[in-house]
Parts: sequence; structure tokens; C-alpha cells
Amino acid sequence: MTLNAELRAFYEARQQQIPAEVREIMQRAGAELAASGQIDHALTAGAQAPRFTLPSATGEAVGLDRLLTQGPVVLTFYRGAWCPYCNLALRSLQQHHTGITDRGAQLVAVSPQIPDESLSLTEKHALDFTVLSDVGSDTAKAYGLAFDLPDDLAAVYDKLGFDLHRVNGGHPRTLPIPATYVIDQSGTVRWEFTDTDYTKRAEPAGVIAALDALR
Repeated sequence: MTLNAELRAFYEARQQQIPAEVREIMQRAGAELAASGQIDHALTAGAQAPRFTLPSATGEAVGLDRLLTQGPVVLTFYRGAWCPYCNLALRSLQQHHTGITDRGAQLVAVSPQIPDESLSLTEKHALDFTVLSDVGSDTAKAYGLAFDLPDDLAAVYDKLGFDLHRVNGGHPRTLPIPATYVIDQSGTVRWEFTDTDYTKRAEPAGVIAALDALR
């Protein structure tokens, strides 16, 4: 099963468990984000990747420039460990991690969560790749991915106990559109996947094919 088939199956099963009024809020927010034109601001293939230095789950400062000296970078933005679709996507990337590193690339995941939350995620899923904290979403903004949750959806997330104020270091409303980039050693984006629908993610097979195209 492909990642997106797995995500779709999870979505359909989940819909039966969510109250109708909550589903309506989620669906309306998704439609509004899709119609907002936010996706037009997202970085695309051919652009220079904005540089960044962010703390890892263990507190180490990790910069894109340093990563690129060692090879291409696969950079993926996710919403947080509270998002089950992100967890499925990260687990799938972990399953393909060897295929990525065998091609000389490094996989890096970025979310607005504080480092402690990233560390918990790394340990829970036994992730072998670097997880970075973009508290305040400045890096997501530089990549054109950051957006603010509408009031009614933020209230739903509060009721669900996600506590985004805590896990996002006092920035509970701003999240990234999920995106994945393959960046070559010159810092040029050679492949990208972005979608305002958080239930859809880059297929690892597509990432690996993009890395093969660099060789």
C-alpha cells in the first residue's frame, strides 16, 4: 500500500469517529485554506532554498548550509506529533530512510514544536533522521508554508487536547502546510511536494526517484 492510500484509509475510518459538527469545521477550514491562495506562495522546484539554522531534538544547532556540504537534503515540514497523518508520513519516511541515505542524501523533518516534543516524537517512532524545531515558524514562513488556523478550528484542537500553545512554544495558531523538498548541493530545490490538504503527503518513492535524478 502506498503512503497516500494508507492515509486515505485512515481518513475514511476516522470520519466515522468524529462528530458531524466537528467534521464540518474541519472541512470548511480545509476548503478555505485551499481557496486562500496560500499554496501559490510555497517554494517550488528551481528556487534557491532559504537557509536556516534550527535546534534539533537534542538541542544541537543544525544549519542547511552545513547539511548541504555532505550531500543533497530531503527536507520535510510536518504539523506536529499530535497530527496522526504526520505520524504516518514520518513512519513511512523512516521505512525508506536507508533508501534515502544510500543515495547520499540526508533526511530532515521540521515542525513548529519545541525540542522536547521533537525528542519525544523521535524516541516514540525510533526515527533515525534529524528532527528540527521551527518555533515561531520563521523557516516555514520563508518557504511560504506558514498559515494561521481559523478560530473555530483552533477551538476544536483545544477541545481535543492538542495543547498547541505548549507544544508550539507559545505560537498555537501557526502551522505549516505539509511539504517535502529535495534540495541539491547547490541549494537548489530540484523536486517538491506541497498540498494544503494535510491528509496528503509526498510519497517516499517520489522522493527516491527525485534523488536518483540527481545522480
